[in-house]
Amino acid sequence: MTTASASDAIAADRLWKRFGTRDVVRDVSFRIRPGEIVGMVGPNGAGKTTSIRMVLNILRPDRGTVTIDGRPLDQQAQEAIGYLPEERGLYRDVRVIPMLQYLGELKGMTRDDARRRADVLLDRLGMTAHRAKQVRELSRGMTQLIAFAGTILHEPDVIVLDEPFSGLDPVNVRLMKTVVGEQQARGAATLFSTHQMTDVEELCDRVIMIDQGTVVLDDLLVDVKRRFRGDRLFMVTDTPPAGDDGVTGIERDGGGYSMRLLRNIRPEAVLARLLQRGARIERFEVEMPSLEDIFLRMVRDRRG
Repeated sequence: MTTASASDAIAADRLWKRFGTRDVVRDVSFRIRPGEIVGMVGPNGAGKTTSIRMVLNILRPDRGTVTIDGRPLDQQAQEAIGYLPEERGLYRDVRVIPMLQYLGELKGMTRDDARRRADVLLDRLGMTAHRAKQVRELSRGMTQLIAFAGTILHEPDVIVLDEPFSGLDPVNVRLMKTVVGEQQARGAATLFSTHQMTDVEELCDRVIMIDQGTVVLDDLLVDVKRRFRGDRLFMVTDTPPAGDDGVTGIERDGGGYSMRLLRNIRPEAVLARLLQRGARIERFEVEMPSLEDIFLRMVRDRRG
């Protein structure tokens, strides 16, 4: 874990939270830098939601501190955060534009600035035709897009998304992911909590896994996959691999070969042996595990 600095968009240091006799969060620390998208994952009841609520100052930690842009969680720091909760909580009898204006004013925007920004975001999200409707007239997916617009209306330095794609069709999931990428490009730091590992793999630079109230994994996604990669290879070649190349369990797989490394054999050694035999290699790769596979393996190993 790196040391906190003023350049951290979010710095959580040694957070503890107890409910009754149970420590729900125990010594949780993490950093998120500007322009970074970080996925927070973990089993149900692991402490993710409690950790996020302490970052947002919805819950006060029993011990530990949180800073936003190097500042304690004062009013200014909280205005720098945009939060999309899993339960959206929009006022159903309010029309879309007044709803967004109200959310903008809560974050320190003027009413006119909030309206101008709302018009821009509604256009970007394909929701302009619904700007005069009451929230209760919108579908679940439309309501989701309006809530997302309210989250980023004030161009926050820190964006916290809790299951943001729930209820969206694939077209709008893609649209929201694109807009999240645009927020990253302007320098916003995003903390993204979800159970959908494929979304984390697609969006995130780094992954934090919490289990039983503690951080058990915090690393770049590419390094996590490299660390947990298995012993399987896939290659497309004009020369069928053999046991002498350091592999076993060789099977035809589409236009190539799938196989398993022999114990203590490195992938580079297999490639070198094939090249020495004059093989033409069109594709050679170590099959990386999915984040879901890694998640299940870690939970299983920790639970015995």
